[in-house]
Amino acid sequence: MSAPDPRRSSPAALRNRDAILAVLQAHLPDRGTVLEIASGTGEHAVHFAQHLPGLVWQPSDRDPANRQSVDAYRSDTNLANLRPAVALDVCEPWPVAAADAIFCANMVHIAPWAAALGLLAGARRVLGPGAPLVLYGPFFEDGKTPVPSNVAFDADLRRRDPAWGIRTLGDVVRAAAGFSAPLAVAMPANNLCLVFRRDGL
Repeated sequence: MSAPDPRRSSPAALRNRDAILAVLQAHLPDRGTVLEIASGTGEHAVHFAQHLPGLVWQPSDRDPANRQSVDAYRSDTNLANLRPAVALDVCEPWPVAAADAIFCANMVHIAPWAAALGLLAGARRVLGPGAPLVLYGPFFEDGKTPVPSNVAFDADLRRRDPAWGIRTLGDVVRAAAGFSAPLAVAMPANNLCLVFRRDGL
């Protein structure tokens, strides 16, 4: 009897990957190592490594099943710039000491607020001056009436876990000490890409 296929799939990741890629192409360095936090299925990692050949892509996830999925997709490719997934919990010591950029999609709202704070604190430690931190997902924007779909999504998240929920952009910016004010890029399905840069240039 054959072992079950460890590869997971996310329809949302397949839908949004090209829109995110355009932002990454515009704002990531040409060379260096990108640490992806909460890589999930690994479909983003493969797609971005394929289209950003000058960058080494380092996936990570706290969930062993997700890491297995990432590595199964990786084994299907011959991408020299895609590394095996590492175990990383943003609220624990990170196994990566330095990176030239960090990318994180759809974690901040599907985790306690402490995870967002852990992500920002870890990014401060591993990124050098001017290096980008790119966050993707839904955010409520101060002074703007949220779209009904995001209000409904937020309510569903909080029903699943009261510690989850769509974060307010202003709260994230205030927590991002050591980073410049982000560039907010509007994305499909009422999401944003936030491009922070580490202070110190």
